[in-house]
Amino acid sequence: MHPSLAPHLHGDCLEIIQQLHRCHEQHPVGKFLGECNDIKRALNRCLKEEDLRKRRRNQEDAKRRRKTLQDLCSEKQE
Repeated sequence: MHPSLAPHLHGDCLEIIQQLHRCHEQHPVGKFLGECNDIKRALNRCLKEEDLRKRRRNQEDAKRRRKTLQDLCSEKQE
């Protein structure tokens, strides 16, 4: 299962999302029989990479905020 495929949430994967939607429209029954599986796998890879990038960015932001807070605390103690 993947997260919401709203276009504004996944800019990097937008093209693959559109391909998957087109495939589902063109193959209403075939989508249940594996017709769109290759596109689905590509989308899963793209969403995973996007998630990893977000996690790394959040980690870096947290480290930066933690350091700022530590610096403020050490200044007040002095």
